[in-house]
Amino acid sequence: MPTDPAPEHEARTGTAPSAGRPAAEVLAVLRSLRTDDAPTRGGRTFAYVYDAGLEGLDELAAAAYTAFSTVNGLDPTVFPSVARLENDLVGAAVALLGVPGAQGTFTSGGTESILLAVKTARDHARAVRGITRPRMVLPSTAHAAFHKAAAYLGVEPVVVPVDPDTFRADAAAMAAALTGDTVLVVASAPSYAHGVLDPVAEIAAAAAGRGVLCHVDACIGGWLLPHLRRAGQEVEPFDLSVPGVTSLSVDLHKYAYADKGASVVLYRDAELRRHQYFAHAGWPGYPVVNPTAQGTKSGGLLAQAWAVLRHIGEDGYTALAGRVATASARLLAGLRATEGIRVLGDPAAGLVAFTVLSPGDGRDPDLSLLLHLADEMRELGWYLQPQLSFDGLPPNLHLTLTPATVGRVDALLADLSTALAKARALEPVTVDPALAGLAAGLDPQRLGPEEVAAFLAFAGLGEGAGTGLPARMAPVLVLLDALPGPLKERLLAEFIGSLFRV
Repeated sequence: MPTDPAPEHEARTGTAPSAGRPAAEVLAVLRSLRTDDAPTRGGRTFAYVYDAGLEGLDELAAAAYTAFSTVNGLDPTVFPSVARLENDLVGAAVALLGVPGAQGTFTSGGTESILLAVKTARDHARAVRGITRPRMVLPSTAHAAFHKAAAYLGVEPVVVPVDPDTFRADAAAMAAALTGDTVLVVASAPSYAHGVLDPVAEIAAAAAGRGVLCHVDACIGGWLLPHLRRAGQEVEPFDLSVPGVTSLSVDLHKYAYADKGASVVLYRDAELRRHQYFAHAGWPGYPVVNPTAQGTKSGGLLAQAWAVLRHIGEDGYTALAGRVATASARLLAGLRATEGIRVLGDPAAGLVAFTVLSPGDGRDPDLSLLLHLADEMRELGWYLQPQLSFDGLPPNLHLTLTPATVGRVDALLADLSTALAKARALEPVTVDPALAGLAAGLDPQRLGPEEVAAFLAFAGLGEGAGTGLPARMAPVLVLLDALPGPLKERLLAEFIGSLFRV
């Protein structure tokens, strides 16, 4: 008689067993799948992870989620607890970042908050100004989520280069880019790539002078910057109190330390927010009103975010912000004292980006050396996020600092010195100029599956679904850095698609 596949086989292939498995066995398989992941606690993963380092916080969030996991956030008239929790969360965000009369919505993350802000601007401009070919002006360092929103919503992105020395948005250049079709201007507080704060007041004033809405992407800094100010740090104004700022996004799953899937988008008033909503009564089912892109959604993420904010409190967030500031100061001092390392810009809020300079003249970034350094650090148990060159801006390694990293900074700097010495002893990784020339002439949209597969294999990304990435990423990333943007995007999309192919 044939037997059911082993749980390990099910985890790999997705095969559903003919008979259910015991709960303990199912959970054991899930725990085993986590063994190859980067650690999310302990302060050694410097991207994607926001660790408050507070004992019991994960357990509180999990318990709160469980209590509301079966609540459907689709209809607050059936589940009034949803409205109560959301009003509390949005009210806390307004108190921190808003002005009297400001309103907002709880969302699934920064990307959804940004998408909704762009939709609101598009629909507001259509209704109030009659604009049918909307454009959005944004600095080149604005988050990719704005380009995603533009692609989804039919808004043309107008990208303005940032200052190459400070990495801040050029307010004058952005003002010059405004036209009669501009529906939204974007500033970052801070930008993800370099952690620097854009000149929000200048950008917002220029937008207001043309009757254009201005969104501040404070997904990273929205909960950290005000508490840094409360902890004694000097922080430029960036929120809805700044004249001309009409909307703002802040992620609660970043420096508010809620679990992933928690963000808020704020608007200066309810009249502006109504352009975010979708309502439909032209079908025989229930009347539909969706404040967000989602319809049905679990109340669990809302509840866990509410519980975490209530548990930590204002004084707790101020203390945690102080720990981030301490970690940032120690890390920046150590990086700036390391020969051959250049910190990019003036980091404002927990994010740091640095590049590695060529041993020759000591002035130009050395991409191969930088990526070798990232690989060496990963072998030592640290994850620093590589960011490739773009539009004249140097390649770099990105670090996200959290309270849990305070006690790790000295060990990080010591290992960084060791890893840098090892990286300098390695052969540089280069790209064949003939291959780069060939790639420059390719049309990504005309490549067939076999050509894409061959290019992925050559790049070191062609091993097939489920096999993961190469042990060392420097050769892959050096090649990707040399490719034209559209070809790079096509290959990355195909590679990620291969990971999710059954």
